[in-house]
Amino acid sequence: MSDKHRVIVSGALGKMGRETIKAIAGDNELNLVGAVDIKAQGESVAELTGLKDCGIQLENDLEAAIDRLKPDVMVDFTNPQAVFNNTKTALRQGVTTVVGTTGLNEIELKQLAKLAKENEVGVAVIPNFAIGAVLMMKFAREAALYFPDVEIIELHHDQKMDAPSGTAIKTAEMINQNRSLRPPRNIREFEKVTGARGGDVEQVRIHSVRLPGLIAHQEVIFGGVGQGLKIRHDSFDRIGFMPGVVMVIKKMIHRKELVYGMENLL
Repeated sequence: MSDKHRVIVSGALGKMGRETIKAIAGDNELNLVGAVDIKAQGESVAELTGLKDCGIQLENDLEAAIDRLKPDVMVDFTNPQAVFNNTKTALRQGVTTVVGTTGLNEIELKQLAKLAKENEVGVAVIPNFAIGAVLMMKFAREAALYFPDVEIIELHHDQKMDAPSGTAIKTAEMINQNRSLRPPRNIREFEKVTGARGGDVEQVRIHSVRLPGLIAHQEVIFGGVGQGLKIRHDSFDRIGFMPGVVMVIKKMIHRKELVYGMENLL
């Protein structure tokens, strides 16, 4: 047991948090030592997740939990309002941090990179833990060499707080690594309804759909003369993210830097 990496999960009451707890508890190289959620009232992790032999109780004070439990790694699946402060708290205490919560901006990422370097600890910010989603982004980057005209449609459940998704933004950034900025194709275009043409990330249009019944889905649509190309990924169950979560935890243990995107760890 002592050779296992000690892990705590922040955002334990959320759907991703619960799946992460089960994945960590079921891995023979990881040791789940704590679960934190700002809304926690001492709930039993066993009752929350169905893990019969888990005696951990949920806590609501992240800093106190880290101080007492001395984890090697914190995994954060909270919300865009809390993730930055949570990550700073962990890094300042020398805890490797794996961030699955989207919503961090470029300034915050730079601050986290600086904190990681100062404290000689790793932090991974992962927009999407699904291996298939990472491959979709890599394929889209390659396709952009030949199809510079592209738009993204991302679809998520109706409880997702941020739009567009971190995956869509990351995809647009990767596409732009392989193409020059495009002149407007239709200078006479105007929106009869504001936002109808979606958001704009360096001339890549992103359209966000939020509906009940969805999990996480994305389609990258390329257009060319007389042809088109679509690259799509679908997550049908949150358990599909767990192999990626476990892999990132293990790969980040000895890192002392910021890693943005799981493609950099594959």
